[in-house]
Amino acid sequence: MAETLHRPGLDAQGFIEREGSLARVPSAFRPVVAAARDRLPDAFGARLHSAYLYGSIPRGTASVERSDLDLLVALREEPTDADREAAHTLGEAVDTEFPQVDGVGTLLYDRARLLSELERYDLGWFVACLCTPLLGEDLAEHLPRYRPDSLLARETNGDLALFLPRWRERISGAEDSEEARRPLVRFMSRHLVRTAFTLVMPRWNGWTSDLREMAEAFAAYYPRRAAQLRAAAVRGYHPCGDPVVLRSYVDDLGPWLAEEYARVHGVKAPRPD
Repeated sequence: MAETLHRPGLDAQGFIEREGSLARVPSAFRPVVAAARDRLPDAFGARLHSAYLYGSIPRGTASVERSDLDLLVALREEPTDADREAAHTLGEAVDTEFPQVDGVGTLLYDRARLLSELERYDLGWFVACLCTPLLGEDLAEHLPRYRPDSLLARETNGDLALFLPRWRERISGAEDSEEARRPLVRFMSRHLVRTAFTLVMPRWNGWTSDLREMAEAFAAYYPRRAAQLRAAAVRGYHPCGDPVVLRSYVDDLGPWLAEEYARVHGVKAPRPD
């Protein structure tokens, strides 16, 4: 009998395992996480439902002075401008106080949206599988388990075509310098690699958040684009500020990937915003 291939990121039943935990937070970042946890209730008061970590810090792969602190905050009501200002103020304070992090980013959503049917296979999956509980009731208890199937692929990254015009505007409006372009290269590289990975995820039948592993999974199915994805994965960790790279993303790799994604998985259900 042929041996069943066990892909990473799945449990014995084939569901995506929740990645990250507070136990995996590297020691250098534990004071940062503790500060954020202690200050979130003061920042949002009774509006705060729960808070989560995601990204390299709870996965245990963060690098001092290079990794940022990523937070998701679930509010009891829709976020307001005051909430967004509170998140910005908290992030700036933590970033200033702790040099081991390179910035603090906070996603704000209301509980109803995170648990909505429309977001079941996008934000809901994100909370249930990619976020580590930090404060409050864990919304994952109200969400299903997820397999790496075509529905999940469509609802997570089936909207790349909508982003490309905005990316072109950001590139055109950016300051003409290496320093100004580097964050754009980092952001777009990561987005494209993750989208390329979820394009093949149902066939690969597994989950990973490592950009290089994502690129290798993609390369097995699209060898003619493999070099582009491998290079993008490297830039996702070590970005350059080359304008040629940005143009290649919005004029070549991005449009091709958006078209192939729609062909294979369909287009993501429209969102109000």
